[in-house]
Order: sequence, then C-alpha cells, then structure tokens
Amino acid sequence: MENKSTALNSGVVASVRGSVVDVRFDAHLPPIYSILRAGAKNEIVIEVLAQNDAHHVRGIALTPTQGLARGMAVEDTGGPLKAPVGKGILSRMFDVFGNAIDREPAPSDIQWRSVHRDPPPLARRSTKSEVFETGIKVIDVLMPLERGGKAGLFGGAGVGKTVLLTEMIHNMIGHEEGISIFCGIGERCREGEELYRDMKAAGVLPNMVMVFGQMNEPPGSRFRVGHAALTMAEYFRDDEHRDVLLLIDNIFRFIQAGMEVSGLMGQMPSRLGYQPTMGTELSGLEERIANTDTGAITSIQAVYVPADDFTDPAAVHTFSHLSASIVLSRQRASEGLFPAIDPLQSSSKMATPGIVGERHYKLAQEIRRTLAQYAELKDIIAMLGLEQLSPEDRNVVARARRLERFLTQPFFTTEQFTGMKGKLVSLEDALDGCERILRDEFKDLPESAFYMIGAVDEAKANAKPSAPKTPTETKPQPQPTPVAAAHAA
Repeated sequence: MENKSTALNSGVVASVRGSVVDVRFDAHLPPIYSILRAGAKNEIVIEVLAQNDAHHVRGIALTPTQGLARGMAVEDTGGPLKAPVGKGILSRMFDVFGNAIDREPAPSDIQWRSVHRDPPPLARRSTKSEVFETGIKVIDVLMPLERGGKAGLFGGAGVGKTVLLTEMIHNMIGHEEGISIFCGIGERCREGEELYRDMKAAGVLPNMVMVFGQMNEPPGSRFRVGHAALTMAEYFRDDEHRDVLLLIDNIFRFIQAGMEVSGLMGQMPSRLGYQPTMGTELSGLEERIANTDTGAITSIQAVYVPADDFTDPAAVHTFSHLSASIVLSRQRASEGLFPAIDPLQSSSKMATPGIVGERHYKLAQEIRRTLAQYAELKDIIAMLGLEQLSPEDRNVVARARRLERFLTQPFFTTEQFTGMKGKLVSLEDALDGCERILRDEFKDLPESAFYMIGAVDEAKANAKPSAPKTPTETKPQPQPTPVAAAHAA
C-alpha cells in the first residue's frame, strides 16, 4: 500500500540551475537518494540529495536537463537508483541506469538492486590475509596483491595500464575462474569501445561485465557509476560465491565528479577546492570492496595523480585505502621492458614474512637491493664504462640486468601484436628463477636469453640454439635467394 502512495507522489519543478533541480511536493517529501523522473517521456532523471524545507527537495540531474522548465510535473519513483544483477548481465556493457549500451537486446533473467548498500559487517569479513596470484612474475614476486584488497595502478598515457588490466582479466578468468567487472568513470568513449573490442578478441568477454559513466555525461551520473558496478560485484560475491576482479578506471575522476556535485549543491569547498565530504564519499565506495566468508572482491584501480603531486588530497585519501601500489615507468617502457613496472617505486603491504613467508620475503628484499645497487651504478657506467667497475660491482650489474629481463613476460592479450605466445608463471616458478639468477647459476648465458620468457629454464633453451644457429643460419641464407631468383627467371 505504501509503495502505491509513493508511486503516485508527484511534485512540480520549482527551479532549474544547470544540473541542480529544486522540486516542490505538497503530499510528502521523498527521502534522500530517491529517484525522481521528469520531462515529456520521463527521460530526465533526478537524484534527491537534500530536503530544503517541509515542501522542497534539491536534487542533481543524472541526465542532461535540456527542456526542463518551472512548473513541469515530476514523478517520485519511490526508490533509489538501481543496478541490474544476475547471470544475464555477463558479457554485456551498461550505463549508470543499467541500460545496455552494446547494441544488443536488453538482458533477461536479471533483478534490480539499490546501488546504495552498506559495507559487509566486520563479523562477515575474512581476517586471513591471502595473496592474490596474477600469474605475472614481477607483481607476484615484488608487490603481491591481496585477495579482497585494493591495488593502485599509477601511470601516464601509453605505458601499458590497459594492457596490464586486460592481462589480469585474462588470467583471473583463466586460472581463478572468477568474474571481472570493468568500471569506467569519466572514460572517453573511444577507450571504452577499444577495450570492448580487445576483450572480445581476447575471448574474455563471457565472464565479464562493463559499466561506463562517460566523460560527456553530467557529474551526477559519473559519481554514481562506481556504486552501480560495485552492486554488480557484490551480487557475484554474495549470491554466486565467486571471486570478483573489479577494475576501476579512474578513481580520481570519481573524486572529481563528487567535487562537481558538491559545488553545484552549494557546499563550502575544502582544501584545494575539494569537497568537504571527500573522505566519507571515497570510504563509502572503497569499504564495500572486501574479502568475506562467501568470496572476495579484489580491486585494481587506475589512479591519476594531479600534477604528479603525491601530497594532493585526492592522492592522499586514495593511498590510505590501498594495500599495494604499482607504478608504471615510461623509461622502462622505452627500454622495451614490459610490463613497464618500476620495482623500486612500487610496494605492497602483503610483502611481509608473516604473509608471504620467510623465503619469499628475503628473496624480494635481495632483488630490490640488487636492482637499487644497479640504479646507483648506472651513472658511473654511463661516464666511465663497465670496465672501470670492481669485479664485485660487475657481478651485481650482471645479476640485475638478468633479473630485469627475467621479470619481463609475454602477455596473452598481446599475442596478435608481438607474435609471442603468452605465459602464465606460477609464484613458485618465478621465485625459483629469481633465486637461481641471484646465485649466479646462469652467468654464462647471454642476457637476451632471459628476455620475454616464462619459467627460468626456458633461458637455457633460448641460449643453446642461438649459439650454434646464428653463424650457420646466416651464411647459407643469402645463397638460396639468388638460386630461387634464377629459378623464377
């Protein structure tokens, strides 16, 4: 009965200022977060964010407000913004309202759930810290991710963020049998379309959902798209008992959308113009990403750092939620060391003896020490040459260069570009390889043998044929060409 009365609850537009709409209700006021609809075909969607007095509410339009005027009728839908959940949403692409935007028919076999949900209670959370294996050597060895944790991916344009995210989706579906959800907050439509095509080509779409709040959409829509994606992720964790990989690109744009909404609502800005409620808003989103007794939502979030200033309030608040930071380096990308992760700037809270074990911890520390010593010696090598170093330093350089190349890896999602078959490397194989390189077991092999391989034993296979083949193969090769040319003539 109550639903009927709220469904019939209607008001009129009192004022429109850009995306801010004031609505007058005479019967009773809709609660905060209620969705109101207005316009000729009810196409304008407004979310209530404040109750001004006994008869007026103020809301933010989640759609453009062209054509909205004072005195227009407004319908109260009687509930908050809802997102579709269920098996029917897999392999599909949605907007913030749950409309399919991939030119396919609307999905069947779905339910609708409110996007405003509480984080799981502490009693349901898993207290055990587990490592989330990605199959990517450099991440698993030096900056292990937490199952049910949050990792930040820091990097500029063109250093391989999307490729790394795509590979993680592929590996997650391949060996974890999990679900991947990609949430684009303030994405360019070009990026979304390219990602969709790449996922389809890589064959990972059947276990994936994509949700986009694009750059040209109003701030209210971009602000809520993260909540919609999380609601879908929570369904797969709590109802289907499956592990979920949630990729968010870009968490800074979520904060930015909140700043725009806050400004439109007339709130007093805080430090550097950010909204005074930034900490609460970010926590409301991040705390829902958790490891519970039924499954885990593991999140990897691309983070844009404004003007490379890590003391910016947006970066500081985001850092406090992350359990691992992966920094991508343009210099390593230019050297062809892919994935272009900077091992010295990246870090993880999981890399402690109590979680990853004594052997893994000590090995990771030794790798970092070797790479750091090599970074210090680079200036001397550039000025005086390798010959001027002491034998001990020369050994350090040789180990570090082999380690750098061993920590590269061919990806499944780039097979069509590189022609190299992708490799999934277990943590044990990755640790074993690093340990043997540090013990100088392969000091007689050329550095190039370690480049773009999986397990370390492939280096021997790479080095053996390359030694005898190159001289013999290069000599006879010019000979058949003229013979073939004569035959053709």
